[in-house]
Amino acid sequence: MTAEEKKVIVASSAGTIFEWYDFYLYGSLAAIIGAQFFTAFPEATRNVFALLAFAAGFIVRPLGALVFGMLGDLVGRKYTFLMTILIMGLSTFLVGLLPNYNAWGAAAPIILIALRMAQGLALGGEYGGAAIYVAEHAPPDRRGYYTSFIQTTATLGLLLSLIVILVVQGYVNSHYPETAVLDAAGAAVMNPDGTPQMMKAFNAWGWRIPFLGSIVLLLISLYIRLQMNESPAFKRMKEEGSASKAPLREAFGNWRNGKIALIALLGLVAGQAVVWYTGQFYALFFLQNVIKLDSFTANVLVAWSLILGTAGFLFFGSLSDRIGRKPIILAGCLIAAISYMPVFKLLTSVANPVLFAAQQTPVTVSADPADCSFQFNPTGTLKFTNSCDVAKAQLQRTSVNYSTVAAPAGSIAEIKVGETVVPSFNAAANAAAIKAATEALTAAKAGTDQAAIDAAQAALDKEKAVKPGFEKALNEALKAAGYPLVAADNPSIAKASNFVDIFTGQKLSIIAILTFLIILVTMVYGPIAAALVELYPTRIRYSGLSLPYHIGNGWFGGLMPATAFAISAQTGNIYSGLWYAIIIALMTVVIGAIFVPGGTHKKDIFADDLRR
Repeated sequence: MTAEEKKVIVASSAGTIFEWYDFYLYGSLAAIIGAQFFTAFPEATRNVFALLAFAAGFIVRPLGALVFGMLGDLVGRKYTFLMTILIMGLSTFLVGLLPNYNAWGAAAPIILIALRMAQGLALGGEYGGAAIYVAEHAPPDRRGYYTSFIQTTATLGLLLSLIVILVVQGYVNSHYPETAVLDAAGAAVMNPDGTPQMMKAFNAWGWRIPFLGSIVLLLISLYIRLQMNESPAFKRMKEEGSASKAPLREAFGNWRNGKIALIALLGLVAGQAVVWYTGQFYALFFLQNVIKLDSFTANVLVAWSLILGTAGFLFFGSLSDRIGRKPIILAGCLIAAISYMPVFKLLTSVANPVLFAAQQTPVTVSADPADCSFQFNPTGTLKFTNSCDVAKAQLQRTSVNYSTVAAPAGSIAEIKVGETVVPSFNAAANAAAIKAATEALTAAKAGTDQAAIDAAQAALDKEKAVKPGFEKALNEALKAAGYPLVAADNPSIAKASNFVDIFTGQKLSIIAILTFLIILVTMVYGPIAAALVELYPTRIRYSGLSLPYHIGNGWFGGLMPATAFAISAQTGNIYSGLWYAIIIALMTVVIGAIFVPGGTHKKDIFADDLRR
């Protein structure tokens, strides 16, 4: 590389790393932020909704692609860069200042989602500009290699966010005391064994520090962006008067160009997106919320896999300059689709052997199908009180794999753990019975008949014992089946005490599994920027590239963690959500093999400009 080419890559990559850092802080802390901002919701809904708030930034990315893509084709790459980094940095900083649900109520999650959407708009314009800026400076036979540096920025931004989180988490938790976990009403939340749940200081307030610290990265990024020159291809196009007057209409307003965007989306980007988010974000969420690793250990293990696997972006980007982009991307999608199920099961068996062994005990929920609801409650207004819903919610909290079988209409749901049967209960009927018994006791106390008072008290005590009795019976059955109900009582689970505490067979095996997932990410993502750049002429390249990329990564990929978790919660199988990624990856393999043109790595990306 020449000195100027190195400057272009470093300047583009550094600013983009900081922007991805800002965007992915939320993803790295999704479980903690969910507990802060969605306190009023049931646990299963809270996790899904926390992921949907994360996905909100992805949902609006195509809009950002349209707005900033048009600006990039009209006013230039450099000034669009400056706008996107400013919006991203300020939005991230404000998340760190935002009060939680207990302080501001429903306004807190609404504002959080609005800030996530602002981040998504900014990112919708960032990636396309960076990829194009580098591609338009790159030698024709090194385009894949040069743009692969931009491809590392998303993973490096995630890695930077994890490292900052780990450093801050370690310091805050070692210097400040734990606090009790409170529900939306301010009451203490209890563990299954009756002890109060405690929250580490980082979970309570320390998570804000990485968001607030992003203001420093914003200032550095603005300085870097101000030193950059405009793309020479764009300047030449403006000087010649050949720039598009309406890039969006030209890019998508006719079937000839619109077809390119559709093929790029379904035949390249959709599969790349689900593989990227499965291998990085869903893997992290799966470790924390399904396998039940503590957040510090999960972040350490994922961070090491990113360190080991990131060079794959450069390797596959360079390889694509020799054999083409298409075969590498589609091969990565195919391998991912084939391997995800066994790999995630292996991850569970290695990271939490006791949980995995317990999951081999068959668990079934026998219930009237009409008694079972889809337990997703984004507004927090629905109450899941049927006996089937009560049973499933309790099983989800302990990562139990279960199946549902139909029972006669009107019957109360039962949970069968091995050979032990635990009847569920109707929470609404129980609440009504407690209310009636309380009124009866009040009436009895107004008289002098002690026998009536005792009978009313006994009836009330009986109804009040229904819920704790069910939970106690189920916990005993699960404990007998080997389920670890209290983390402290599970010595088999992987645990890291510091960032370099990885040199045990268990933790190295987990890192190896996670690194395999990262290598699949690098296969599909390393060559994608060059592949998309090569589909469009300079005059509409920013607009044309950005929309399919951000629909694919914003919708197909960004919605992957929330969708997968919701599917798993509904089916009772912790692995069933992976079918979302598997099906989309296979779709991309088929459509890409048929419709995506091959040999684009040999294309002159300025040929169309010369013909004009």
